[in-house]
Formats: sequence, C-alpha cells, structure tokens
Amino acid sequence: MSEYGHCKDYLARFSAYIDGELQPELCALLEAHLQECENCRVVLNTLQKTIDLYHVYGSEDTLPEQIRSRLFARLKLDDPAGDAKDD
Repeated sequence: MSEYGHCKDYLARFSAYIDGELQPELCALLEAHLQECENCRVVLNTLQKTIDLYHVYGSEDTLPEQIRSRLFARLKLDDPAGDAKDD
C-alpha cells in the first residue's frame, strides 16, 4: 500500500466532516489521519476556506463582468448572461 493509501477514502468524507455529519468513529479515524498526512490537511483547510469565503461572499448575485467573462472562458462554458446581452 502506498504512503497515501487511504487518502482517497478520507477525501470523500471531508464534506461530512466539515458539516459535522461524520460518524464519531470515522471522525476519530480522519482526525488521526490528518495528524499524519500534510496533504490531506492542506486539502481540508482549502475546502474549509472555500466554504467560509462562499458564506461571506456567496450571497452576492453577480460577479464583476470582467471576472465572469474570464471564468467562463477558462471553463470553456457559454455565458448565459453574456448571451442575453447580445439580444
């Protein structure tokens, strides 16, 4: 088994862990793993910060147009709001 053998299993449970919905025994196993695995700590911390930022800024309905255009272009998606402007 590789050094990161169980990381994938833990990653799938991060959301439930952050939401406080993970069973206590799994929570203890995850916390023990986090003590040993810096990569998982980084991923968990990044996920938590992303959620925190969404809670702070997620209530805003619109992105600045320049950022929205760059995001949609980067994701190679059609921008429905941009299409509406052409009508």
